[in-house]
Amino acid sequence: MESSTYTSTPGSQPERKKLISVKPIYITLGIILGLALLVGFVWGIVWLARTQAATVEAVRDILLIALALESCLFGIVLLLMLLMIVRLVNMLEFEIKPIMEKTNETIGTIRGTTAFVSQNVVKPVTEARVQMAGLRRAIKTLFGNPRNNIPR
Repeated sequence: MESSTYTSTPGSQPERKKLISVKPIYITLGIILGLALLVGFVWGIVWLARTQAATVEAVRDILLIALALESCLFGIVLLLMLLMIVRLVNMLEFEIKPIMEKTNETIGTIRGTTAFVSQNVVKPVTEARVQMAGLRRAIKTLFGNPRNNIPR
């Protein structure tokens, strides 16, 4: 059984989009097969324990040794990760933190310099330009355009 939906975008033809679906019979067969494998595995272990006890004990011992080695390896990896985390914290505290403090100090200096230049350079120059423009406009208003007053 196939499911499908139709989607469309503005200005285009609707396109058919197939949805993936699994038939219920396949799900049922998968569950039955999984249970059969589990029962077979348990039956095989019980049969081996009754008939081949020495072999099962040897395999058990080998698996216990492998598990112990894996635990040791896991502990070493955890120690290495802890060492890396300690190095990261040290780097953040002793290398990056001073850089951030210097950056904040520099930003503060830039703010102060900007305020100083704005107050002592830009504002007076702007006011002088405004005064000159006003004076020029006043002279033009009082005497007219000087180019028109010069005889030719």
